[in-house]
Amino acid sequence: MSTQHQVVIAAFPPAQMLDVTGPLDVFAVANTLAEARGQLAPYRLTLAAPAIGALQTTSGVALLATHSVHDVGLAPDTLLLAGGAGARAAAFDDALVKAVGGLIGSAERVGSICTGAFMLAATGVLNGRRATTHWAHFDEFAGRFPQVQIERDALFVMDGKFHASAGISAGIDYALALVEHDAGRASALEVARELVVFLKRPGGQSQFSAQLAAEAAASNPDRFAELSAWMGQHLASPLSVPLLAERCAMSPRNFARRFAEAMNMAPGQYVQALRVDAARRMLTDGDVPVERVAARCGFPSAEAMRLAFKRHLAVAPSQFRARFQKT
Repeated sequence: MSTQHQVVIAAFPPAQMLDVTGPLDVFAVANTLAEARGQLAPYRLTLAAPAIGALQTTSGVALLATHSVHDVGLAPDTLLLAGGAGARAAAFDDALVKAVGGLIGSAERVGSICTGAFMLAATGVLNGRRATTHWAHFDEFAGRFPQVQIERDALFVMDGKFHASAGISAGIDYALALVEHDAGRASALEVARELVVFLKRPGGQSQFSAQLAAEAAASNPDRFAELSAWMGQHLASPLSVPLLAERCAMSPRNFARRFAEAMNMAPGQYVQALRVDAARRMLTDGDVPVERVAARCGFPSAEAMRLAFKRHLAVAPSQFRARFQKT
């Protein structure tokens, strides 16, 4: 890369620390690795806030903002808006919204991290566009910004030059996607390895895996934790109630009742959610034909997978791939 990307992360007190430091560390590691190869660091990083100086965060540890968002000389080509309670409050501040709007005008791409989407939407640039934010604030966001199409099933959304990523750690996924775009997949993979994270959880993936979502709603998630992990590793197997009950040394009837009590869903529903989750990852990550994806994920046919996708996601597998596949 022959030129540097001027990346400005704008944050508003109290800011969510990982919204700021997560993407910053991705870009900083990309710089370190490039310099180790004798190349120009691809990113020049700046932290801006309403005022220069200590930026309070939700963790209680302050960060140092070297620039103000009111500084018209910032001129970023990449502007990222960090989230937190401060960002949601700042979206009501006309002076701050105007200042951010000025920064947006000079940027080639603009992204929000978590509830930074509130500030981005407040400028009006997301009207008629797709965006996402932290799952806990979907309804609040939709109420405040009805002209924005909220994507509730995405880690990050890219609509033209305007991007939005979901809750907190999703900012790392999004930053890695930017590195992959700027420097190539090999460089992004190198950064991910250095940070000991996955290269990507694709933008089209849910903010929660089916397993995590089920466990969050379960009354006793530990009861079948070992079985749940095994199921995720054997999706191509039948995974019938008798087979699962046998692994738990229980009668099928007793197993089905106890599983539903603990997980708040029937075994068959849970298995199908796991299979849809796995199929989404395969459809996003590669070019494996839909029929083969269905077989590998344990669906009896491509049509059965299509019906499951329609039921869970309201789209067909082919539509999901066309929308979210990473090139």
